[in-house]
Amino acid sequence: MQILDGLLVSKATKDELRLKVAQLVTEGKKIPHLAAVLVGTNGASETYVAAKVKACQEIGYKSTLIRLEDDISENKLLSIIEDLNLDPDIDGILVQLPLPKHISDEKVINTILPSKDVDGFHPVNVGRMVQGLDTFIPATPYGIMLMLEHYRINTKGMQAVVIGRSNIVGRPMSILLSQSGNPGNCTVTITHSHTKNLPELCRNADIIVAALGIPEFVKGDMVKDGAIVIDVGITRVPDATKKSGFALKGDVEFATVAPKCSFITPVPGGVGPMTIAALMKNTFKACVNNN
Repeated sequence: MQILDGLLVSKATKDELRLKVAQLVTEGKKIPHLAAVLVGTNGASETYVAAKVKACQEIGYKSTLIRLEDDISENKLLSIIEDLNLDPDIDGILVQLPLPKHISDEKVINTILPSKDVDGFHPVNVGRMVQGLDTFIPATPYGIMLMLEHYRINTKGMQAVVIGRSNIVGRPMSILLSQSGNPGNCTVTITHSHTKNLPELCRNADIIVAALGIPEFVKGDMVKDGAIVIDVGITRVPDATKKSGFALKGDVEFATVAPKCSFITPVPGGVGPMTIAALMKNTFKACVNNN
């Protein structure tokens, strides 16, 4: 069993980008600038945005964090995004989800220019991804593909089961694994809460991507020997033995699943750091494309 170390691959990705930024500076060219919009004070969102801003600093990008109250009107938020669209110094825009209930995620995503949509959620970018065209790929699936590539895992002909059908992870992950190339060329089954015989489907899978948000859902008896398991979930679970009062759990019961795997991602330190690394790659691409 080998750990797919997201911290290690993320560092390598960021080191590579740091060299590219240094080259831009040497050539007197524009360096990437990411604008992050944070609405309200959701604890998890605060953590994610802080990590993204920190990654920008480490690589040498410019970053702008726009903090807004959670009672901001939808129209005001859309107006702020329009201003960022028009700002030539801003290369990438991300609006941290989830948003307050009175604001439409769909309207916000559709307002961001596709050329600045470094989250890869705009319908134009999703459509280009489906067609296998060059585009911004959603950061978590992109990060997973970068990790599989880094470890030179040949996925050709593998049976893959994706648990979860969100537009952020599950659906794009199923598309990327099925596309031509490596990683890719898999036969993919996308599963969800209404899937029958899910444990049986998992036991036949060479690759399992768990992205459903239920702690330790995937157990050892659902995984065949030699499987590759990608754990996307991360949930705070109360734990009195921890100083913080909680433990971070993935969607996979690591203790029973890991011994059966050829490769597995840990939680934390697996997919999470790769999501941020992929976002940084998208931001660099946006800068190069827009200038």
